[in-house]
Amino acid sequence: MIRYLILTLGLSLVLMPSSIVFAEEACVWKQTAALAAPEAVQAAAADDAYVYAINNTTVAKYDRASGKLIARSEGDAHHLNSGFLHAGKLYCAHSNYPLKPESSIIKVLDLKSMQLSDFHDFGHSPHGSLTVAVFKEDAWWCVFAVYGKEDNARTVLVKFDPQWEEQGVWKFPASVVSDLGSSSISGGIWQGDEFLATGHDKKVLYRLKLPEAGSVLLHLATCETPFPGQGIAIDPPTGGLVGIHRKNRQVLFAEPAKIDRAP
Repeated sequence: MIRYLILTLGLSLVLMPSSIVFAEEACVWKQTAALAAPEAVQAAAADDAYVYAINNTTVAKYDRASGKLIARSEGDAHHLNSGFLHAGKLYCAHSNYPLKPESSIIKVLDLKSMQLSDFHDFGHSPHGSLTVAVFKEDAWWCVFAVYGKEDNARTVLVKFDPQWEEQGVWKFPASVVSDLGSSSISGGIWQGDEFLATGHDKKVLYRLKLPEAGSVLLHLATCETPFPGQGIAIDPPTGGLVGIHRKNRQVLFAEPAKIDRAP
């Protein structure tokens, strides 16, 4: 059964480089629930009835109310990344990382048969390894990650039209890249006009926005979260986020912390 946790949050000012902005509202996400899942290695997603834990090769489906394992996916996969629920199916970013040359595929999971198949094959991806694929406003938005301290500044967010033609390419700002170490962007999701991104292992979330002009995303804020990086998704029943704690093999649920204000 999902265990709801009561947390006491002490909000404190954290000194960060001046290029990082801490927003006053909703910049601390509190953990509200956890579900044990051995497959919670790469990412998680959820709908009203089920929770999906993702590792390199498998997606596991759990009953949301009881925490009971329902089924595991079948089908070829080598390095799954984040998952995104769209039109009744789960779409997962997939790559051949760490092999070279890099190739990437969006995999799709039929949630009834639990069969995993190819949705779109990018072939050898010139931008890097696919870690995020989400759909918004008749377009697919994909993050292609590049790893290594000397190279991860080449990580990009790419917008594709329904015919898979590139409509735009945006780099991540230096204030985010410098915080990634030798890793890259592992998770991302649109929330309104903001793109929420996560790294590999830090308990932070980067709030980003498309620029009015130029090819570098705007860094609005860096927020505290219970997720040590990896793939995230919107939790439809709560409007919050779902992610993982890889070390603990848990799917975590989080919502923005409310800030009490003096009258």
